[in-house]
Amino acid sequence: MLMSPQETAKLIETGKVLHIAATEALLKKLPKGNWIGGSTEYFIASTGGEVSNEKLSVVELPCEDFSIKAYSAAEIENVAIDAFDNGFSIVIVPFDSVVHKEYARNAPGYKDIFMKNTIGWIAGMNLEASGQTPIAVEGAATSVFSDKAVAIHLKVPKDKNVNVGVINIFSQDKSSPLITFAEEGFSINKCFVDGKETVFADYIAQNKIDTKLPLVGDYAGNGVNISFRSVENGVVNLYAPVFKNIKYRIAKDIADYEKEFNSKIALLKEKNAVFSCNCILNFLHGNLKGKKIDAFFGPITFGEIAYQLVNQTLTYVTVE
Repeated sequence: MLMSPQETAKLIETGKVLHIAATEALLKKLPKGNWIGGSTEYFIASTGGEVSNEKLSVVELPCEDFSIKAYSAAEIENVAIDAFDNGFSIVIVPFDSVVHKEYARNAPGYKDIFMKNTIGWIAGMNLEASGQTPIAVEGAATSVFSDKAVAIHLKVPKDKNVNVGVINIFSQDKSSPLITFAEEGFSINKCFVDGKETVFADYIAQNKIDTKLPLVGDYAGNGVNISFRSVENGVVNLYAPVFKNIKYRIAKDIADYEKEFNSKIALLKEKNAVFSCNCILNFLHGNLKGKKIDAFFGPITFGEIAYQLVNQTLTYVTVE
């Protein structure tokens, strides 16, 4: 729920285990306690999409035991190793940091990453305000990081089942050409379109590709979105890296974001998510400000983590 700074501070002081999302300024003013936090001014509340630099999104987390740890780019590979066998971890990573790029490129190869329930998000800032720094906060010491990730590892009772879910309204447009890459990373010059090498930026311009739609990679039958950040000086910049061994296509067009989200969410309302987050690109391109997205409330993010980094999705975790 969205709370005032005073309400949030009082809840922290009760010793509750919390996830908090808010502006950099508000997070830095909170007292020490059993919490982790990340920066954003965008939220999905019960009343709909909202932008606020005065409120905090606060979630009380269910757990039998917990631990909180910060991870540098050299340490983040241990994030799943440190997790409880029966439980889940929430990871917050500052946008455009070294640890963000490390996690995006290499998380699928981390030990135990797909064996432990790992969810999280990329912390950001208000796109229309200057002077902000994406941060993650370790609340026990109120340590603020722009270059480290923070994770809270939560243990749940053995009779509880944990599930990490992803709501992705996009799928590959099978009528669009197959796109592959010889180079990997967040910034791309050239690609292969149906096997023919071309300048990626030229292909986008010449074919009037709508960059509000992501690339969708085929990961053993599962679609993983790679969202466009910008096209500048002949270089295509992305919110997640592309990989050599993945086959991509542009996503199918979406006529009504709100309708598509709610139609998928309607099937999951009974899941009672204990934590969820939604992508800033869904918020912006879907005009979600003031629009209600049923059942799943939380921060609007600059990337989502469902084991690995994903884009333009809603991710959630349930404990049943």
